[in-house]
Amino acid sequence: MPARLLRESWNFSRRSAESEIATGKLSTLTAMANSTSPSDEQLLHLMMNGDEEAFVVLYQRRQGGVYRFALHMSGSETTAEDVTQEVFLALLRSARNFDPGKGALVSFLYGIARNQVLRRLERDRPFLSLADRESDEVEVMAQDYTTRDPLNDLTRTELIEGVRQAILTLPQHYREVVVLCELHELSYSETAEVLGCAIGTVRSRLHRARALLVDRLRPRDEINTGTLNAGVMRSLV
Repeated sequence: MPARLLRESWNFSRRSAESEIATGKLSTLTAMANSTSPSDEQLLHLMMNGDEEAFVVLYQRRQGGVYRFALHMSGSETTAEDVTQEVFLALLRSARNFDPGKGALVSFLYGIARNQVLRRLERDRPFLSLADRESDEVEVMAQDYTTRDPLNDLTRTELIEGVRQAILTLPQHYREVVVLCELHELSYSETAEVLGCAIGTVRSRLHRARALLVDRLRPRDEINTGTLNAGVMRSLV
């Protein structure tokens, strides 16, 4: 449970975050005088000055994205939950390591999540090989989803699950660019910040990853890559 561990890592001067995180009930940030929503960086600054409510708002704003990133990378809900907890514990412990001159806070969080996921994947590698082989056997055909009916919806659900499994079979360096660029809609520059590589590398990896996905999702018929990117990929988020 995040809140229980948070109290062990951070001495907030305000009330405990446990009930706020557990119930999802958040109060308004009284520290912000205007009506606009505070940025991630403003929330981090308040948090570093002991404002517990700022941390809770930041947690609620970003934990979903971090969780989905870890889930798409690992295929495990348990791993995603653990990684999400570790990411925000790491933020509490090393918030001062964040340099806004190097990128946005969300990229910083995804970078922490990536390191956590890769560490766990490396640890669990012997147990992932069988799942990867089984995922390679998934056969999915793209359909025209303009007509809504039960059979059509079922086919779309199967396609989405097939894409999810196909992403998990990609090599890690291709999988992460698909998750960041296609599913989380990060820009090339933001993705490059997370991965610590050049923008050109992100472009080339994403191009290759898309080709691999189409090949794995095309057992017999041609797949419309535009439909795959714009429709099905967004349904995974």
